[in-house]
Amino acid sequence: MIGRIIETEACVAEGAAWLAAREPRFAAALEAAGPLPLRRRAGGFGALQDAIVGQQVSTALARAISGRLAEAGLVTAEAVAAADEAALRACGLSRPKMRYLKAVALSGFDYAALVDAPEEEAVARLVALPGIGRWTAEIYVMFALGRADAFAAGDLALQEAARMIFALEDRPSEAALREMAEAWRPWRAVAARLLWAYYRVAKGREGVR
Repeated sequence: MIGRIIETEACVAEGAAWLAAREPRFAAALEAAGPLPLRRRAGGFGALQDAIVGQQVSTALARAISGRLAEAGLVTAEAVAAADEAALRACGLSRPKMRYLKAVALSGFDYAALVDAPEEEAVARLVALPGIGRWTAEIYVMFALGRADAFAAGDLALQEAARMIFALEDRPSEAALREMAEAWRPWRAVAARLLWAYYRVAKGREGVR
């Protein structure tokens, strides 16, 4: 079973209402953050490239690098596979990320096969690719596949937002946040959108692109 797919703003609003009705602190956070964004993107190499670019950098830097890649025409697996190191470096990519993108571009990965795969299977297939950790895979599953119950518990902005919303003494670990999020099924991906939106309001900066 692949569960609910988030396709429109109405899907996000439905999930947000469900969460707010069951958790008063989410209701308060939603009031502060306002309507939640859809955050859907087309699947395929481009979406995975964006996720790789966003690894461990600020959203502003990730946006700038992705913009340079787009300007250079380096947005398809074929283009990245054919690009030399100098062209990738000129876009602002680190050496490890250049290596990851090259390997993924040359992998012949079947993105279409993920559409009907259960969430954990989709994550596992992505993690098998070079340079793709669980965070990157879960971001892809959330935004490119639209899975309503996907959740990137390793995201630092999600952890910090959870600390603030739930008045925790310390920022929860990935394992602790994943355990907390069990109560938010089957709308964990909407809970993530709410946590990111609250992080933006509270911190004045984006937690994810």
